[in-house]
Amino acid sequence: MEETGAERNKRVFINNIDSYASKHIAKILSACVVGASLVPGDETEFEEEDESSTSQPDHSKERTFQIVGTIVNKSQEKRPYVLEEYFQLKREELLLQLMDCDVIIYNITQHADQVDEASWAISALHNEMAKFGGPKMFILVSTVMTWALSKPADPEDPEIPFTDEDYRRRRAHPNFKKHIDLEKLVVKMGKTKRTLFSTYVVASGLQYGMGEQVFHLFFKMSWLGQVHTIPVFGEGTGIVPTIHINDLASVIQNVIDRKPEPYYLVAVDDSNNTMEDIVKAVASVLGQGKIQRMPFEDAFLIRDLNQMDIDSMLVNLHMEAVHLKELFNIHWICETGLVENIEQVVEEYKQARGLLPLRLCILGPPAVGKSMVAERLCNHYKLHHIKLKETISETIAHLETSVKNGNPEAENEDSVTGAQELLDTLKDSMDQNGGHLEDQHVIRIMKDKLKSKPCRNQGFVLDAFPKTYEQAKELFYAEEDESEDMRSKIPPYNKTIIPELVICLDASDAFLKERVLNLPESLVEGTSYCQDQFLRRLASYRDINMEEETVLNYFDELDIVPQHIEITGSDDPDYLLVIQRIVQALGPPRNYGPTSREVEEEERGRADERIRQQVREKAEAERKEAEEAAQRAARWEEWSKHLEEVNKQENDLLEAQSLPLRSYLMTNVMPTLTQGLIACCKTRPQDPLDFLAEYLFKNNPLND
Repeated sequence: MEETGAERNKRVFINNIDSYASKHIAKILSACVVGASLVPGDETEFEEEDESSTSQPDHSKERTFQIVGTIVNKSQEKRPYVLEEYFQLKREELLLQLMDCDVIIYNITQHADQVDEASWAISALHNEMAKFGGPKMFILVSTVMTWALSKPADPEDPEIPFTDEDYRRRRAHPNFKKHIDLEKLVVKMGKTKRTLFSTYVVASGLQYGMGEQVFHLFFKMSWLGQVHTIPVFGEGTGIVPTIHINDLASVIQNVIDRKPEPYYLVAVDDSNNTMEDIVKAVASVLGQGKIQRMPFEDAFLIRDLNQMDIDSMLVNLHMEAVHLKELFNIHWICETGLVENIEQVVEEYKQARGLLPLRLCILGPPAVGKSMVAERLCNHYKLHHIKLKETISETIAHLETSVKNGNPEAENEDSVTGAQELLDTLKDSMDQNGGHLEDQHVIRIMKDKLKSKPCRNQGFVLDAFPKTYEQAKELFYAEEDESEDMRSKIPPYNKTIIPELVICLDASDAFLKERVLNLPESLVEGTSYCQDQFLRRLASYRDINMEEETVLNYFDELDIVPQHIEITGSDDPDYLLVIQRIVQALGPPRNYGPTSREVEEEERGRADERIRQQVREKAEAERKEAEEAAQRAARWEEWSKHLEEVNKQENDLLEAQSLPLRSYLMTNVMPTLTQGLIACCKTRPQDPLDFLAEYLFKNNPLND
């Protein structure tokens, strides 16, 4: 049974299986049936799985590819399409794993350090050919940068494309000398005994799709919208050979299945796009569509670009993949290139990186805290805070600037005249309605804002709008080309701008009034929170929401169930519990986390803060120690003075108390005692003490 399983499945080794290109090649091959590309007209079976997908196609009755490979970094990421992963194996251990595989694929398009390992691997396998248990295939996925300095076959007609047959005339970019040497080695090793050990070189164009790698910088800058123009480094006029990463995987599948005669294959699509074309297309779909040429030296200042990326983007090569069309059965994903399929590639980019817009709507009575909650959610999820008044002011200011500069950028206006007409219409409406716009103009402005690239990319929090059922219906109404199912009973709506979560904050009138009364006067003065205006707005809100058709009813009709959150007290003035509840409902952010630079800066900031804190703590400790020492010295000095004063007082007291006794002794005792001592000296008795005692007793003046 084990031999039957070995015959059915092909074991495929891929290096750096956690890197961009190798990962997607592995995913495609793992979902393919061995020999599927040999069937004419067969639709190659593979699934464009999500990163989180754990399901695998059921090929239990067919031969499949079993994927094993090395990884660069250990992580918690699950790779169900990989049978075995190897981390930091010694070369002796790695060779044993390679010997156990039918196909060995080395991708050197991303990591230059893999060139040396691939060179060792092909040589080691070639030396062990006598020990092979069956035929093996070695595929080197190289780069068209080994053609970068190739001279055209006809100098008078440089537009003639290079083809696979020209590979002997190729000349590498100076930074890719090792790559071309490895290509030559791989081709040479395959000529020894091709039936036992076949080798192929696949010169890949710059890869795109499924999240991007080389072009990721331009996708990210356009999606974030933090800069007005997207850079094109250098002239940007050179033709950049490209290929979709899934098409590259299909090429490799065909190589494995078909074992073609040519050793060297060029893998590029049919596009002849320049770098300027590519950046312009990306910027137009994801951003504002503006690009700016910059010196190529500026690319070295961008940390997200490495030397290989910069060299690749500056290439100028017109190439044609002849062998792919003549020998292979490829079901192209993007045969016409990135620019022609930019909408599809952008959608892949968003899905692969989880960059899905997050759309919210927060409703509720005035002063309930909608704007504070919206602002905090925008900061947490990096969303755009859409408020009615600010959006109208921004639109009018933008139109005025467009008219003044004579180069409007408004999406719905093609000329200065159009911008001027719209501006005049808005101002006339405001003049006729006491500074307010009619609903039709409000809806137009808000809909344009929600359809803007930033809102469509990152998402938004719609603050306190729409207010009525009719406004909601008009705002989210889908045009004929925007509605997917006209037969549905659900009212047609535009899925690109409809909120996916509606939050309704509410509180009692008494609580709202008390909250407004407690606001600082500086915040209330001149605003709608003045007592009369606030009470009118509150009454209007209650009346509108007592009608049969309310804005919440509209969302209910669309199966978007509003979440009601009751604000009952002032125990949580920052609404932390409310924010936490909403975040739990929304889940994690769907956008870019901090960049490596931001992480480093944040870590550096934390380290600096720790150092400053340590310095402050040390200074504080020294200050306290000095203060305590000074206090101890002061207390010691004070105690010494006090002790000296006490001793003096005690001496004075003793002196004062001894005066009567001294006077008595001097008067009554000392004269008699002196006479007794003189008499004792004269008499010289045998017992002087007894004599003196007898003398004092007889001559005691008190006896008189």
